Amino acid sequence: MRIATRMPLDPFLTITELARLIASGEVSSVEATAAMLDRVDGRLKSYATVMADHAMAAAERADRESAAATSRGLLHGVPVAVKDLCFTKGVRTIGGSGALADHVPDFDGTAVAKLEAAGVVLLGKLNLTEGAMGGYHPDFDAPVNPWDADRRTGASSSGSGVATAAGLCFGSLGSDTGGSIRFPAAACGTVGLKPTWGRVSRYGVLPLADSLDHVGPLTRCVADAGIMLQAIAGHGPNDPTSLPLAVPDMLGGLDRGLEGIRFGYDERYATHDIDEEVAAGVSKAVGELASLGAKARPVELPDMDPLVAAWPTLCSAEAVASHRATYPSRRDDYGPWFQGWLDRGASITAAEYAEANTLRLQSNGHLRRVFEDIDILLCPSVSAPPQPVTKESLCGPMQERGARFQRFTVPFDYSGAPTLSLPYGTTRDHLPLSLQLVGRHLAEPLLIQAGHVYEQATRWHQLHPRLHPRL
Repeated sequence: MRIATRMPLDPFLTITELARLIASGEVSSVEATAAMLDRVDGRLKSYATVMADHAMAAAERADRESAAATSRGLLHGVPVAVKDLCFTKGVRTIGGSGALADHVPDFDGTAVAKLEAAGVVLLGKLNLTEGAMGGYHPDFDAPVNPWDADRRTGASSSGSGVATAAGLCFGSLGSDTGGSIRFPAAACGTVGLKPTWGRVSRYGVLPLADSLDHVGPLTRCVADAGIMLQAIAGHGPNDPTSLPLAVPDMLGGLDRGLEGIRFGYDERYATHDIDEEVAAGVSKAVGELASLGAKARPVELPDMDPLVAAWPTLCSAEAVASHRATYPSRRDDYGPWFQGWLDRGASITAAEYAEANTLRLQSNGHLRRVFEDIDILLCPSVSAPPQPVTKESLCGPMQERGARFQRFTVPFDYSGAPTLSLPYGTTRDHLPLSLQLVGRHLAEPLLIQAGHVYEQATRWHQLHPRLHPRL
């Protein structure tokens, strides 16, 4: 259904901007929703399922509430989408997996239910790698990077990164077990917020590795990430690992600046043996933050790569437990990449898992020491810009990528620390670069505060891809 808006609707509006227009009556939720649905033409392959009827019904309900002077908050009537491992009642949720191709939940996951209670319009479900790991099932679509169709989209939450970057939703949910919020945020030039482990209930989210899985938003600006996290955070009675703590005001520090905030920076960790443009960019960001009032402090981390190298053992073994209902009984229904991952996990001994967990604990200990005298650790989100892809690398057999690939992501999945990724420039090939801020547990409001100040001073978040024919 095509509905003309009373004013041209910029598909790259932030949630904050769209919320203001909806609240003032300048744009209706129906208009914003129809505009988004009209843009989802399948060329970028970000959507697994478009929930058009559901979305329009929700938009109409939001407009009726607005007409009655009722608002559910900043997400009222805002069209968003979720990664297709978030349960949606009566709508297929398959996690990119052939073994789950017929899975239709009979309830909404907690994060989805909280979003809808906050007034969002759910546009649909977003594509991902099979099982939220490294490769796609050959029978399903692999999202296309809107900056360069021949480059990676950041693996697992790739549909979330693509749809958010390309203006096909105003925000999205992703998940992160070894980097899968930060990788697509970096590859697609969006903001990605990985909350503290347990900050968001994982009930009704297909698991990859329960002790490492996080659920969080991808958005086009930092404040929007705070708005979405505010809606989904909090204890869920069906998830005993979710934290029984009050949710703070995620946006309360937006106007406080950076004075007094101590940024830790390990130059060797952040710049050694990585892409030169990534290294140069993060070094420049350190100076920019200092010029904005932050206190830069040198810190020292050990060589983290041997500790990061334990992640495949932990994740693949836990993935076997997560898929016990369908693996090995339906092994042949999985694609080659994830099939290989599960086979690897099934071969791991208890002793090997215990040894890997000890390395995880050592990594966490090093991070605790580093955070004794700093508030935020600064480093890249990834070690390189999005790499070239082929059909074989996307859908073929499992590939080993090495610890360097996850150097800046896995340590903070191990520890469950919150991280914020945000754009901080582009490469000479016009690909996005991504800066990562890492905080102590439950420090999401501080990360949002600091990220917002940097973002407003640099304006990199206002740069959008132009590959899509209608962008």
